Amino acid sequence: MTLPSAQWPAIGTTARVVVTDPAYLDAAQHIVVDELAQLDLACSRFRADSEIARLAARGNAWTAVSNVLADVLTCALDVARVTDGDVDPTMGTDLCRLGYDRDFGEMKNASALGSDNAVLPLTYRLVYRTTWHDVEFDHARRRVRVPAGLVLDLGAIAKAWCADRCAARIHRELGVGVLVSLGGDIATAGTGPDGGWVVRVQDLPETNTGPNAVVVLSDGYAVATSSTISRTWQRGASRLHHILDPATRRPALPIWRTVTAVASSCVDANAATTAAIVRGRAAERWLGSRSVAARLVDHEGRVHTLGGWPAEVAA
Repeated sequence: MTLPSAQWPAIGTTARVVVTDPAYLDAAQHIVVDELAQLDLACSRFRADSEIARLAARGNAWTAVSNVLADVLTCALDVARVTDGDVDPTMGTDLCRLGYDRDFGEMKNASALGSDNAVLPLTYRLVYRTTWHDVEFDHARRRVRVPAGLVLDLGAIAKAWCADRCAARIHRELGVGVLVSLGGDIATAGTGPDGGWVVRVQDLPETNTGPNAVVVLSDGYAVATSSTISRTWQRGASRLHHILDPATRRPALPIWRTVTAVASSCVDANAATTAAIVRGRAAERWLGSRSVAARLVDHEGRVHTLGGWPAEVAA
């Protein structure tokens, strides 16, 4: 059975919402559009009027933040702590320097990267290597202070946080079973279709040599995928991707082409997949020690599963 769904471009990726009752599709899409607008204004590195841009411009000064940015930043710092700093929100300046200085959809060609059109110019300079410990957050007063020159990058965690938030809000306000996907970060809420939600899990289409795999999700579960092949660009002689290793401030070694995880929240799943990319060859041991259900694809296309990865079914 084909469930009612809507799909559209948003925040530099693709947003999709699927509901179990067609009568609620328009209202569900409206909720996602509203949440994404708030998220973009708070967390975008690519808008001169975003709160992230304001924090960068006011480096080393306390700055009041919205509830949205406060909640996302709280989440990002929690993720940094539980991943031992593998997922660090303080590498936006480094991404700018490497050329990822605008919405990925606006990267027309390699020559445009790092040009003078960047919203957050490369004139930002850090006097020392920052970590998540350098972000000061006064929760009581809803204000934040970051070192001068620091541009926060909340992209991956913000997207996962928003997927969780959208799914929960749709179910709470509309009472319908729902799946929300933001660039492949997927959250569900409510009673799903018979047999559960079926989600496609694959690398880029042109890299797939075998049949497409899908995983059946139980109601209330989430899935996230991190990849070293989906957001890449050329910088001189180097091919770069967007997941940086905090230890080197450079793209993590592409040991894994993709890592996918299933968890009770999209934030938890995304934290696991991003940290696994950073940890490289140690990822399987680390994921296994935390009983994470995961599917890893290495650079030769070999699939590794662990942690009770759900049974895959034909597409």
